[in-house]
Amino acid sequence: MSLRSAPDSFDILLVEDNPGDARLAQEALKEGRMSSRLKVVVDGVEAMTYLRREGPFADAPVPNLVLLDLNLPRKDGRQVLAEMKADPNLRRIPVVVLTTSQAEQDILRTYDLHANCYITKPVDLDRFISVVRSIEEYWCSVVTLPPR
Repeated sequence: MSLRSAPDSFDILLVEDNPGDARLAQEALKEGRMSSRLKVVVDGVEAMTYLRREGPFADAPVPNLVLLDLNLPRKDGRQVLAEMKADPNLRRIPVVVLTTSQAEQDILRTYDLHANCYITKPVDLDRFISVVRSIEEYWCSVVTLPPR
């Protein structure tokens, strides 16, 4: 089994409660050069249900990458990250924290919880789209990922 995922099967889970940011990410990925599939969930509880492939997500693909906002309803991104990295079935999925927070405590805490990357969401629309595309390109075509 090859460790590298084929570009046509690259699945991204976006955990984002802001519909505008989710829509921008979808547009950025749709117009990008890669052929990623994006699934969006709106809170931390739904994210863990998806990742554990429970209930309505029983047939969901295991994502190659999780884009995780920190400030989420029901269960925040820090809790999601902690649960993912504590679960042997989920801990190898790379997590890119993509959030508005620039707080040093958030940056330190997420790296302590083994986030793979921390990115502060740009306010500028074009810059936001560029950042999402660069995340996709890096994780989809540069990095060698573990098998799903």
